Amino acid sequence: MDNKDTLPLIPLRGLTIFPNMVLHFDVGREKSIEAIDVAMLNGEEIFLATQKQMELDNPSSSDISNIGTLCKIKQIIKMPGDTIRVLVEGKARGKIKKYIDNDKYFEVVIEKIDDSPSNDKEDAELDGYFESLKKTFKKFIKAAGEESPEMMTNIKLEKNVYEFVNIVASYLPLSEERKQEILETIDIKKRIELLLISLEKELKVIKVQKKLANKMKKSVDDSQKEFYLREQLKFIQEELGEDDEEKVIINKFEEKINKTKLPKEVKEKALNELGRLKRMNISSSEGNTVQSYLEWLLDIPWGKYTKEVLDIKKAEEVLNSEHYGLEDVKERILEYLAVKKMSGSLKGPILCLVGPPGVGKTSIAKSIAKAINRKYVRMSLGGLKDESEIRGHRRTYVAAIPGRIIYGLKEAKALNPLILLDEIDKLSTDYKGNPADALLEVLDSEQNKTFRDNYIELPIDLSKALFITTANSLDTIPRPLLDRMEIVEVSGYTYEEKFHIAKNHLMPKIFKEYNLNNDKVTIKDDAIKEIIDGYTRESGVRSLERALGKLIRKSIAELLKDNKETITINKKKVEKLMGTRIFTFDEIKKEDKLGVVTGLAWTAYGGDTLPVEAMVMKGNGKLQLTGKLGEVMQESAKAAYSYVRSNASKYGIKEDFYKEKDIHIHVPEGAVPKDGPSAGVTMVTALVSALSGRKVKGNVAMTGEVTLTGRVLPIGGLKEKSLAAFRAGVNTIIIPKENASDVEKIPSSIRNKIKIIKAEEVGTVLENALIGKGTNVN
Repeated sequence: MDNKDTLPLIPLRGLTIFPNMVLHFDVGREKSIEAIDVAMLNGEEIFLATQKQMELDNPSSSDISNIGTLCKIKQIIKMPGDTIRVLVEGKARGKIKKYIDNDKYFEVVIEKIDDSPSNDKEDAELDGYFESLKKTFKKFIKAAGEESPEMMTNIKLEKNVYEFVNIVASYLPLSEERKQEILETIDIKKRIELLLISLEKELKVIKVQKKLANKMKKSVDDSQKEFYLREQLKFIQEELGEDDEEKVIINKFEEKINKTKLPKEVKEKALNELGRLKRMNISSSEGNTVQSYLEWLLDIPWGKYTKEVLDIKKAEEVLNSEHYGLEDVKERILEYLAVKKMSGSLKGPILCLVGPPGVGKTSIAKSIAKAINRKYVRMSLGGLKDESEIRGHRRTYVAAIPGRIIYGLKEAKALNPLILLDEIDKLSTDYKGNPADALLEVLDSEQNKTFRDNYIELPIDLSKALFITTANSLDTIPRPLLDRMEIVEVSGYTYEEKFHIAKNHLMPKIFKEYNLNNDKVTIKDDAIKEIIDGYTRESGVRSLERALGKLIRKSIAELLKDNKETITINKKKVEKLMGTRIFTFDEIKKEDKLGVVTGLAWTAYGGDTLPVEAMVMKGNGKLQLTGKLGEVMQESAKAAYSYVRSNASKYGIKEDFYKEKDIHIHVPEGAVPKDGPSAGVTMVTALVSALSGRKVKGNVAMTGEVTLTGRVLPIGGLKEKSLAAFRAGVNTIIIPKENASDVEKIPSSIRNKIKIIKAEEVGTVLENALIGKGTNVN
């Protein structure tokens, strides 16, 4: 053969052949069979090259690798069907120079790649490469456990480096891409480098495999040991008659499954798990897991519902007797009951009670359950991080348990309880998932009829359950979750409401707790009012209950110390027992001040007054903001400053004041973070007062967002803010005109005592808040 030959070609799929390698493969494609026939007639030589894409049935010349191996056909065997098995021996590498047009088979002109060792006899570096390859390959053979005499002979024989490289490449378990890369590499040293890298990688793989095999062997040995021990234990138990306990457990489950009215799907699952339990050792870890699952499955109240009482009058009586006020919440519940009674069937609403702490959100849920004769289940979600707490853990985990929803149903023993999800705004999240996302399915009336707990793995109908959630603020509740709930605002209590709650609810509760009666301790109405006025300042009644409890405790102590029979607590006695008043509300009533304005703020604890102070000093136009203000509040201050600057002449302020004066705006209680846009009008009023020298009325408070053009925009929480203003002794409040519809929400007892001014423009605010004429302090 000269250096160039014309030969038939077979494209190989998923195979690479090297020189000095004997290989057999099956041929089924028509072109490949024709190429074999031609090769047998012309010296039994054929060229084999690998297809680039294995899945192609009819490759073109561009789909075939350019470098392949010239082979000698050693044997042909006819296989069943139209397949031929061919045995070939690789002779030399070759490069395809061109394809000859031939429709019947691939025919190519190849140029042999010279792998002659004659040119490298004096190459010491190549000798080093060769020795390194032999040592590493020998190490690989030993590690793989395939150290046969024949293989060791091949290593020890004085073969030339090219032949040895081909032997190693054909023996290694490499990917076809890697084999093709080695075949196509012309430089012998680079070929050896590729093989050395592959050998080192395979040695590491073998090391890891052996380590894993040893661990598995130990595990299997331990399992076999445990199996034999358990079989011996079983035999001993049979001899002692203790295996009857297992039969009792299985019979107990079987009886419960047959007696309980289970849905078809649930019954099939229960019987399937019971069948598994019968086939295994009950005291094994897997047996305990199946027992636990069956217990949970049968504890769920499948098909059980409590009979709901739809007596509107009785429900109203129960709600009124246990809670004073909260008219919006009561009204919504009575609406639900009325509609359900008329329609006969209605999905349970998902209510979200939002309001400050201590206003009775949690306790009213319990009253609702009592009023409609439903089981009451409370789930606290505060600080919950793990999604599995809602949906349960998958049974593949050790010590897996269902989620809290299943716990609640088991506790209620009915599928239609009232489930209170307390503190839904305080859900958290971490790497274990977001529980708020898990609640999306629970709180969606369209999805919760087929709620699936990861542990139970069966659909559970939650659509008949009545879900009520509570929150202090809506800000931290994700929007998709909020969208599934009907928001009912539970506002703070008025002074009168607090008095009635204290007298009719809290005092009887405290007396019962301390085992007292009115004969021993008598508390006057003015004493209760003094506690509300001077020792509490909150939207709810939690602190009021604590203060009243403290008052009663101190009075009992005095009663026993002085050996008295009875004690009467009036306003004067309160100060003696409780000490000096903590809160006073008369300080801001009368004094008119320069640059000091009473704003109104809303917090998660209800409404509060927010004084804003502005001070003007000589300087060069700096605006300084202090009081731990949030980003939105800082922007409100800048907008207020810009409005005053652009309308300076209108309010008797020098137009160039910003060149000569520094302004400092401060909101006291600097340690408390403050944010929101509703202090905009307050800041404008404080700036105009400080710059013009006109004082601000001491009995006026205000709220509203301000724009650069002086418009007053609406705000939220007007009721809470009004209550705060009233508590602080303010008798006039200025609100945005667009909040006029919210005025009706303010209790009439307060609305009638406060003058409410509705402002559309900042000018209206300033007219009603500032007094006197300017003193040119600017």
